[in-house]
Amino acid sequence: MFTVKNRHQGATLLKAWMENAKDSGLPPIVKVAYTIMNHWDGVLRWFESQITNGILEGFNQPHPIRQGESPGLPHPKNFINMAYLNPG
Repeated sequence: MFTVKNRHQGATLLKAWMENAKDSGLPPIVKVAYTIMNHWDGVLRWFESQITNGILEGFNQPHPIRQGESPGLPHPKNFINMAYLNPG
């Protein structure tokens, strides 16, 4: 395994992978290659910023506590404990 040093190197390697993926003929792999192509600038932006949208996506997911799946609510201490312990 090696480390990609910059956006240009990342783009070069990603283009080579995408060509191989499209040539594979495997529908799920081809779909990933086209998804990367459709989001090309955003994917390459990672090489500059090293920032993903993972944190934002985590906030967008419904949390089981907010869905009323946790017993012991509305006591604030229980709510806080469940928020820390539940990966939801």
